[in-house]
Amino acid sequence: MRRYLPLFFGYFTVMALSNAIVPVLPAYSPDASAHGLIYAGYFLGAFFVTLPAGILTDRYGRIPFVRLGLFVSLASGAFLTLISDPVLVIAGRFLEGTGAGLFVAAAMAMVNADPGHVRLSGWLMASQNAGLVTGLAIAGWLAAYLGTPPSGIALFTLMLVVPAVASLLVREPAGTPGTAGISGREILRITRHHRWLWYSTVVIIGLTGLVTALYPKLSGAGSGQLGIWIAMMGIATIIAVIASSRMAPEPVLAIRWGAILMAGGVVLLFFSPAGFLMIGAVAGIVIISQMAFLAGAAGNQGTVMGLYSSFAYLGMALLPAAGGLCADRLGFPAAFFIAVLAALSVAATIGRCACVTAGETYGILPARNNKQ
Repeated sequence: MRRYLPLFFGYFTVMALSNAIVPVLPAYSPDASAHGLIYAGYFLGAFFVTLPAGILTDRYGRIPFVRLGLFVSLASGAFLTLISDPVLVIAGRFLEGTGAGLFVAAAMAMVNADPGHVRLSGWLMASQNAGLVTGLAIAGWLAAYLGTPPSGIALFTLMLVVPAVASLLVREPAGTPGTAGISGREILRITRHHRWLWYSTVVIIGLTGLVTALYPKLSGAGSGQLGIWIAMMGIATIIAVIASSRMAPEPVLAIRWGAILMAGGVVLLFFSPAGFLMIGAVAGIVIISQMAFLAGAAGNQGTVMGLYSSFAYLGMALLPAAGGLCADRLGFPAAFFIAVLAALSVAATIGRCACVTAGETYGILPARNNKQ
């Protein structure tokens, strides 16, 4: 556990930096569509690099990509601290996302390859959401107190120096890489075989980004209050992932009920910020269920978790951007209604997924007795 502490702190800080901009989105533009694009730019950058990074970690090791991701994140944070033009902010967020994607692919592969992956994944996801919560709350409070929107970004950029420097002292765990890697045909087979699991990842995780991007304009609240409200979602996720990591729920059942509850949480959020609690808890349960199943892959965890992270980031890139455009053109009720329909579509389709029992391999990669 102790050897993962630098990794967990790095995850915490990267996530805090990524969310530090959310409470101050209105300071960069008055339009919901611009908020969605600024928010989504980060996840689009992560989407493009996560799968290649995952594949490369299987061949060359995870620590080099942990280091590279941390230093790219550090550079992007410094850039975002100094700019305010919306177009440049979107570009800076894209760069920030590439750093996060490199780091996350390597970090998740390290954890999911460990024999104690279920417990460790709970702590990793808790670190992630603790960072998201802290980024929201502290950045919102600092912006309100100091009157400077990027003050939170500056703070977490400075904090990121610690894990970035510490990563230079971390060594690759014994017995990891280089595997021969995985062929493009095998990646396509994995993608096709578990397409409904990936679809649930895009929608369920993407919806958390959609409501985060839309709520500042919908509520009209100040940055301090927004930071606290949105942080409730992360707190609920922390509790849910730690609890779920000790139960390993059956994936299809957990995702189906999670999708139904997610739809209810979106409806509740339209009327009350209490909806963030429901959405966060559901996301935590679904994430742990998905990761526990994918850990059953017989090797190449970098590639498998790279695929998972790519679809998660795809959802976080597409849904907030689409939600912002919909809110600007059709109004917030229409945007939230479409979000509800998206959640319910997961409940209707997840039964077609092959992920029947958490932790077992059903066509992910060749494994024990898997002759598919």
